[in-house]
Amino acid sequence: MQEEKKSSSLLQSFGLKMAIIIVMSSIIGSGVFKKVAPMAELLHTPWLIILAWLLAGIVILFGVLSIAELAVLYPQSGGPFHWLEKIYGKTISFLYGWSCFTVIQTAAISSIAFVFAGALNTFVTLPQLPLDWQSISFLGLHPFSNFGAKIVACLLIIFLTQVNIKGAKKGGNLSLVFTFLIIGSILIISIAAFSGNQGSIATFQTPSSNYPVAGFGALGLFSAMVLAMRNAFWGYEGWIALGFIGEEIKNPTKNLPKALTIGIALIILLYLIINTAYLYIMPIDEMLAALRLNENNIAAVVVTDKILGTGGAYIISGMILISTLGCTNATILVSSRIYYAMAKKGLFFEKAAKIHPKNKTPHFSLNYQCFWACILIFSGSFDTLTDLLIITAFIFFGIIVFGVIYLRIKDKNAPRLYKTPGYPFVPLIFVIFCIILLVVSFIESPVKSIIGIGFIFSGLPFYYYWKKKLPHNNMDEE
Repeated sequence: MQEEKKSSSLLQSFGLKMAIIIVMSSIIGSGVFKKVAPMAELLHTPWLIILAWLLAGIVILFGVLSIAELAVLYPQSGGPFHWLEKIYGKTISFLYGWSCFTVIQTAAISSIAFVFAGALNTFVTLPQLPLDWQSISFLGLHPFSNFGAKIVACLLIIFLTQVNIKGAKKGGNLSLVFTFLIIGSILIISIAAFSGNQGSIATFQTPSSNYPVAGFGALGLFSAMVLAMRNAFWGYEGWIALGFIGEEIKNPTKNLPKALTIGIALIILLYLIINTAYLYIMPIDEMLAALRLNENNIAAVVVTDKILGTGGAYIISGMILISTLGCTNATILVSSRIYYAMAKKGLFFEKAAKIHPKNKTPHFSLNYQCFWACILIFSGSFDTLTDLLIITAFIFFGIIVFGVIYLRIKDKNAPRLYKTPGYPFVPLIFVIFCIILLVVSFIESPVKSIIGIGFIFSGLPFYYYWKKKLPHNNMDEE
């Protein structure tokens, strides 16, 4: 019986070093290359932009320090899905898992893969369908526009899904290779920026011509900083990923909090270094003027061109290819464990609970995820996908971290081998910031916010259907 249980479980494949790599590879993506421009348009001065990256990183670190307590208490695969069940019950837990499948994690996979395809277009011109086909609209979507990039993105997701079906360790090793490559690339471009003669401290100290003559007022600065931090959060997206694979971490009590904290701290450091390099090389006004020449231009490409000449575009596009490939792979790996965990409880498609007999990976869960992520790619809008996933994700991030406080009250005698430092202020600050972000999103983008809420509650009919099929004892199980 014990042997049967062992054969149907996921392997503990990841030690501390690999866990740190998974955290970092789940996060480092297109945000570090693309987000400095919209942040510059909001804050107008380099030191405030760097401060926004730092503050966003600190908020995420507070979230990480908080969820580490939940990850050690409940180190099962599926992470937040299990945490929410223990804290709030099965309905909230299911809605989170369903939202991950419909928009949060699958949209993250789709959007990152889409950026990969865009970077590939720098090297190889991707084919396009005739204009008549591209203009075809279905429910306001244009599934045949930018067709070549969509095909490449789908092929990438299909390929990486098959890699992860072959084995979690193989998927993890792929993340290891690409994470080292992108970190090396970030360091190389930063060293080139600071060691050359194109940049200066004076450049870094030069504000935009749009900087308010009298400076920011308190309310104006607060509003601009929150919006800039919201842009930075796309750069930190994926921070909760390690909680999804707690069952596959060796010695999770010790390694989970360490991997989460070290991984995020290193990401913050890298982001501060490379964004400082951008603003050390090029004044804000010059950067924004170059970006306005072509809507497809990327800040990092413009800056690298100035450092290394025209070859810089190819170098930075290669960096984006590497980072998005690794990030897509890591997100595919960790996200599929949510639906596996749901299916084991009878609250998802039944086959998603099956483990590959040879590779010991949740192959059906991976394939379901692959199929829906490819469908999302053909929705025709990268920006819509990223906006929806951030709005939806931060609803649950706030609920999850608030659960640390709620659980301390509800189950105060539970053995806590790890406790959130700075409790209750650390989780409270994170929750408050989630609320601020959501209020801003509803004011700025009411339609997208309502669609995000719709994705969450679209799972209720499925929930009640699967719930009816379960034995009564199973539903009462804690």
